[in-house]
Amino acid sequence: MIRLGALLLGAAMVVAFPARAQAPADVPVFVMTPPEGGFKITFNVKASVPIEGVFEKWQATLKFASRDVTTGVLDIKVDANSVNTGSGLKDGKLKGKDFFDAKDNPYITFHSDKIEQTGPTTFNIPGTFTIRGVSKPETLSLTLEGKGTGTGTVKGSMAFDRKDYGMNSGIPFIKIADRVEVDVTLQAKQVSGPKLIYKE
Repeated sequence: MIRLGALLLGAAMVVAFPARAQAPADVPVFVMTPPEGGFKITFNVKASVPIEGVFEKWQATLKFASRDVTTGVLDIKVDANSVNTGSGLKDGKLKGKDFFDAKDNPYITFHSDKIEQTGPTTFNIPGTFTIRGVSKPETLSLTLEGKGTGTGTVKGSMAFDRKDYGMNSGIPFIKIADRVEVDVTLQAKQVSGPKLIYKE
């Protein structure tokens, strides 16, 4: 169903998220934007008929409590109604109660207040993933290009079982796998504060 490709998770497909409001002067402050050429949260699920698409509206924020990269707080908020598979039939089914339930649960979110550095440029971000009103712990794995330069590209991936979130139904005449993969790519640019400290 979903691949956080590029994701999870432009504001509404464009938005940059400054974390600068009232941020202490001694902490790194970043804005997050789509990479050059734009960015959309993409998703993919194995099925008898390919199901893949994008979320065209989303927001993301990244804030730090100190120079230590592990103090990062990441929030991603996706507009479930912005799903676009290129098929109105598939979009309608995904927005419905059997899947995203976008009418009653308009946002898909990921929140983490912890970053674990697993290598020179790799990170795990454990957090809470919420879709269709169901919240469970999931981990987003990230790779950073441009570490230490103040501007970098963040690429991430996450996988989950759709049935854990109550998405037990299928789409008529299409056999759908349970595993959903999500990919995300975004641009992080430091706008103020000291440089982050990473584990070497």
